[in-house]
Amino acid sequence: MIIRQIHVTPVAFRDPPLLNAAGVHEPWALRTIVEVVTDEGLTGLGETYGDLEHLGKVRETAQALIGLDVHALNTMYARIAAIVGGTVHDLHGLTGAATTEKSIDRVFSPFEVACLDIRGKAAGVPVSDLLGGKVRDAVPYSAYLFYKWAGHPGEDPDRFGSALDEAGIVEQARLLINEYGFQSIKLKGGVHPPDQEIAAIRALHEAFPDTPLRLDPNAAWSVATSIRVGRELDGVLQYLEDPTSGIDGMAEVAASVPMPLATNMCVVTPEHFPPAMASRAIGVLLLDHHYWGGLVRSSHIAAMCDAFGLGMSMHSNSHLGISLAAMTHLGAATPNLTFACDTHTPWQDGQDVIQPGALRFVNGAVPVPTTPGLGVELDRDALAVMNEQYEKCGISSRDDTSYMQRFDPSFSPKKPRW
Repeated sequence: MIIRQIHVTPVAFRDPPLLNAAGVHEPWALRTIVEVVTDEGLTGLGETYGDLEHLGKVRETAQALIGLDVHALNTMYARIAAIVGGTVHDLHGLTGAATTEKSIDRVFSPFEVACLDIRGKAAGVPVSDLLGGKVRDAVPYSAYLFYKWAGHPGEDPDRFGSALDEAGIVEQARLLINEYGFQSIKLKGGVHPPDQEIAAIRALHEAFPDTPLRLDPNAAWSVATSIRVGRELDGVLQYLEDPTSGIDGMAEVAASVPMPLATNMCVVTPEHFPPAMASRAIGVLLLDHHYWGGLVRSSHIAAMCDAFGLGMSMHSNSHLGISLAAMTHLGAATPNLTFACDTHTPWQDGQDVIQPGALRFVNGAVPVPTTPGLGVELDRDALAVMNEQYEKCGISSRDDTSYMQRFDPSFSPKKPRW
């Protein structure tokens, strides 16, 4: 099955004003859709980031993959590495430090997923079978809460409304749980002073006493603040995610708080494992196939987590249905996935590039597709609309900080902030 064509299509879809340590989400989220077409007429789908520099690398490397067999993933990776070379082009500051290896893996990932989609279709099996077979029929996801404005400045309020205090956060949780059936909750912190976010977690605990809770301030706190918050939330948090920066800082916090620390920021490539494990900096890794190099490489990272006794969840950026399908197949075939995964799906509010019906939430979990490949197909009309939105929206790279500074010129993403 030889690759004959690769189509790379940037898309944009509406995104609510979700607040975080870097600022606030812009009105449009960007993604890139990859279609790999073989000489036998089979097509595979991949999805990745939409920032202009990353998009350029995806387009450039796509040309070098024409003529390869879809099974030749090692050769594919080598060709991409030769093109990406020593450059570092990672603009997503909330996913940790940029490295050359991570940059290569980010470009490789959508092509690998698309090739696995093709291989599953050719063999008549779902992608989860290519990853060792599913160990669960549905993959659990968590309600991903954000402090947010009622709507983007100058626009009408969105249907989610504002969430700027404890009451707003609890109401947001009720909305997402009622609609999706989520059975765990994560709050994106690093927005308000720590005591205010402690109050929000306590309010969530009171409203949902049997629901596991997590808090992620995206390294906005100092070591001392992280330790204080961790101790104050003893018995309330399932885990505390990236409270402070760096492996050394995380290790100092981990030694002084009662709950495990999780990360998608200080351990983002294999080279980070030895120092993190030696210092016992983390207890949970949030996997993300978009920057760990696709599904097969992510399964290797899962095996490393198992060897080191780490718990596992899954990280999420704003994404569409191709990514959700890939995440679900990976989660289904990962025996040591110990915590519900993150997802931004509720925030896309029905917008998607895949045909409806293939993916759904049942009691907070997505049943694993059983049809060949990823189990999703493109909605070409929706793809065309979202591509037109990309061309017209005026945004070419995600920049939460600059968007926030348009409305609050004093805002700074410096760390630690507290």
